[in-house]
Amino acid sequence: MANSIENVMEEHVLRATKMVEDQLDSELHRLENLDEDELDAIRVKRLEQMKKQNAQKQEWLSQGHGSYSEVADEKDFFQATKKSHRVVCHFYRDSTFRCKIVDKHLAELAPKHVETRFIKIDVEKARFLVDKLKVRMLPTIVLIKDSKTVDRIVGFDELGGKDEFSNDMMEWRIARSEVISYSGNIYEPPTSESKKAIHFAAKKTIRSHEDDFSDED
Repeated sequence: MANSIENVMEEHVLRATKMVEDQLDSELHRLENLDEDELDAIRVKRLEQMKKQNAQKQEWLSQGHGSYSEVADEKDFFQATKKSHRVVCHFYRDSTFRCKIVDKHLAELAPKHVETRFIKIDVEKARFLVDKLKVRMLPTIVLIKDSKTVDRIVGFDELGGKDEFSNDMMEWRIARSEVISYSGNIYEPPTSESKKAIHFAAKKTIRSHEDDFSDED
């Protein structure tokens, strides 16, 4: 009985493989038999795509994408989120050591993800925002799409629970909210060590009248 099931499964795999091979052969045959007009049309279409991509990249760069920068105040924050479709914003305080760790990772990710604006803002200069977004622990990274907050990363629990984590881990966590383009698996952390350490904290209700910030222990 077991051998019979294995034979059936093997037959299905072989059939699926043959179908893929036939499709590839058919596509190769089509490409090999294109005439000059068809090849020219493909080249023109590809060139137009490249021009559009380059124009989009230049527009992003003109808006501050491609680097990690500080916005001076809340007005600049709102301007940034209005101009850019996707924004990663780090709420920080100079005296908080872990904020400097976040700075390092975001500064290295920003040039890699030109499609997204990476910024930071000093919590002492953004009291209205801090209250509105209920930022109560530092560091906090707020993830924004179309001027709306879609997610946040509070502390390092979701990054492995320790100070030493990789750029890949930060990139993966941001990608889970679709705020950056990502080709990896968003459902699993990038390393086996992180899979064991990571845990997702349940959302907690935060009292809006509380004014003091706490640093993650």
